[in-house]
Amino acid sequence: MKKIDREKKTVRMMIELYCRHHLHQKSLSPEYQQLADYAWQRLDHCHFGENKPVCKACPIHCYAPKEREAIRKVMRWTGPRMMIFAPKAAFIHTFLMLKSKINKCEKK
Repeated sequence: MKKIDREKKTVRMMIELYCRHHLHQKSLSPEYQQLADYAWQRLDHCHFGENKPVCKACPIHCYAPKEREAIRKVMRWTGPRMMIFAPKAAFIHTFLMLKSKINKCEKK
């Protein structure tokens, strides 16, 4: 699976999990569907393509302020719970984040 496709799947899963627990809905509300669509659009147009770092370690902030705050809120709540609800995705994300930190240190 391509990195961008995996990230799309993960961000969608995180938004769905957030909605299920905070809004008590099985499907995304229009607001969160719009956020998921926005995230997918940003991933489709990522400057780094398949070489993109995890968003937290990215030097380019491509989200508009409103969407950046919304996705940060979702990820802040969902991130620690991913080990329970999606351990494989959590492990991959943690591995990629550590890898990007190591690469950053090597460049210095």
